[in-house]
Amino acid sequence: MSATVMSPTIEETLAEIQAQLASLAGRLARVEARFAAPEAAPAVPAPAAKPVEPAAEPPAETISEEELLAISAALAAYFGVRVHVRQVRLIGSRAWAQEGRVSIQASHRLH
Repeated sequence: MSATVMSPTIEETLAEIQAQLASLAGRLARVEARFAAPEAAPAVPAPAAKPVEPAAEPPAETISEEELLAISAALAAYFGVRVHVRQVRLIGSRAWAQEGRVSIQASHRLH
């Protein structure tokens, strides 16, 4: 069995990808350091409780800043450029779960 030798173009491409990955890792570390959790703020007394009214719809879930940074970093790594995230919505759809089950069941051979 002979060893496969990579051509110079593949090696150059691989080195370029590794350099870009190192650059992205450095940028991500700087962003994470900038947005690190601030020191604990002094406790503020809670306001007086007011009567709770039934809500028409459940409150929207919020995405933490850490999750937003992770989404932005993943998009930047995928597209290779800085992206501007305009909106992030949590979708509670069962379609993905259904599609996953269909895919798994279709992969099984039934005899």
